[in-house]
Amino acid sequence: MNLGKLAEAHLKEKLLPFWAGLRDDRNGGFYGYMGYDLALIADAPKGCILNSRILWFFSRAYQATGDPETLALARQAYAFLQRFWDAESGGVYWSVTCDGRPLDTMKHTYAQAFAIYGLCAFGMAGGLAQPLEQAMALYRLIETRMTDSVSCLEAFDRRFQPLSNAKLSDHPKLLAKGIVADKTMNTLLHVLEAYTALHEATGDAAVADSLRRLLRTVTQRVYNQRLNRLEVFFDADMRSVLDMQSYGHDIEASWLIDLAARRVLDGEALAEATARTTALAQGVYQRAYRSGSLLNEQVEGVIDDSRIWWVQAETLVGLTNLWQKTGDPAIREAMDAVWSYIMGNLVDPRAGSEWFNSVEPDGRPVPKPIVEPWKCPYHNGRMCLELMARL
Repeated sequence: MNLGKLAEAHLKEKLLPFWAGLRDDRNGGFYGYMGYDLALIADAPKGCILNSRILWFFSRAYQATGDPETLALARQAYAFLQRFWDAESGGVYWSVTCDGRPLDTMKHTYAQAFAIYGLCAFGMAGGLAQPLEQAMALYRLIETRMTDSVSCLEAFDRRFQPLSNAKLSDHPKLLAKGIVADKTMNTLLHVLEAYTALHEATGDAAVADSLRRLLRTVTQRVYNQRLNRLEVFFDADMRSVLDMQSYGHDIEASWLIDLAARRVLDGEALAEATARTTALAQGVYQRAYRSGSLLNEQVEGVIDDSRIWWVQAETLVGLTNLWQKTGDPAIREAMDAVWSYIMGNLVDPRAGSEWFNSVEPDGRPVPKPIVEPWKCPYHNGRMCLELMARL
């Protein structure tokens, strides 16, 4: 299969038209919710993570295609991102109303990271200084108000007083145990991703230092070398609080860490980081790959075998990265198989839709929303863009 060409066609024929159709010309930005029945909820709240990911998607798609309408859509997302900005205390809110009034004013590090990610992509796409200045302001905020001596802190109120990290610690097993994780692999991974993009956009030396520090944390504190996996939930001192492996996050991390390491490491440090990501990706493939798809996770020895949309998208990118590093023909075959699985099971054939949120092991769609605060064009859009660039 020519996956690069197939990905380009899917991007242009499925993903870009769908997300362009969610443009909210009355209130600004993009609609925040579409149910499984494809009913659009025009007055649904709008999440900062979704808006930032839409901004990233259209910005990067413009860089890949050169289509001016795509850049106009990125401008729409950028303009609405300003509604999340707290001019008084700094940072971005978790969510706003459909017309841009503050709703959930929590300042979460995860949301700041994705705002940085989107701002960097838009600044680079348009050759604009202001988005990069805003991204640097958020970076300084994370470094000065949302980080302790160990790693990133996560949840704060509007004025940066600490809050419970329930939003990123809502796994059913944790809830059953009454545990709220102070820190999460998920947030650390996406701060790493954001800093990688910020360094690419600015070349800032302080960002490079922060990125090296984060790489040490992820590869030495989050990565469990004995079990060859990333731990997921932690207490304040970065001690794991749940026996769990998230296969999707691990395959995603395997290539995101490589991107970060190649930007700021060299010599032995780069070789060590690359060896660990190769082992991590190979371990996920051996443990969780099943006939063209990836299992979701393992918790205390129990496997969740649902097939989640974003997990399959990251699987394809992670396997592509692994194949480029190893040349293993079995991995190349798996890449084709994952593409076929996605097209045959996760892409919603209904007109006016995009991808299903998840499917059962037998391929039956799970009736979850098509668009919601976490269901976005970031993973599958990036899958297409990465395949186009790499293959």
